[in-house]
Amino acid sequence: MKLYESPISGHAHRARAFLHLLGVPFESVEVDLRGGEHRKPEFLALNPLGQIPVLVDSDTVVRDSTAILVYLALTHDPQRTWLPRDPGLAAQVQSWLSVSSRELWAGPSSARLVKLFGATIDHERAVATADAVLGSLFEPHLADQPWLVGTRPTIADVACYSYIRVAPEGGISLEPYPNVRAWLERLEALPGFVPMPSAAELLGT
Repeated sequence: MKLYESPISGHAHRARAFLHLLGVPFESVEVDLRGGEHRKPEFLALNPLGQIPVLVDSDTVVRDSTAILVYLALTHDPQRTWLPRDPGLAAQVQSWLSVSSRELWAGPSSARLVKLFGATIDHERAVATADAVLGSLFEPHLADQPWLVGTRPTIADVACYSYIRVAPEGGISLEPYPNVRAWLERLEALPGFVPMPSAAELLGT
């Protein structure tokens, strides 16, 4: 199994972290984003959108970070603890996966792109989106339960973790959200969990 990724990417971190949590051996193939490797024909043959991560498992190619989480949960978690069989709980997981792909992308992920890479994105709007989703959704939800869905961690937690953990790199403080910070610490305490590295570690800044 190969995971095409970049350590700076929160999307790639989702897949990497879950592989470690499952204890699934894999080969990490780093894609040089700055060098434009993701736009070369060899990579576009795996993902025509030119995006990471991409998981290659024998003849199966899975693109999109949340799709990779679902695939791994279905193929390497026979007890279905990470993606519940119960339809109601499974639907809740899906709703959080949507948040990870929409609000967390528009909020903390976009704000981080501006601060780290000078992306031409409205930073003020990204910060406002992040504070809105953290303050109105995550913080009150986590006041009454330790995990996003049910009584144990699921792929919903894995999907939402990465960009919230590095939200301060985009100028978004986590100080107003004690429940969110406690949730991040619970995730990082799970056996085998690999935390999202900081940009300072990766970029030497």
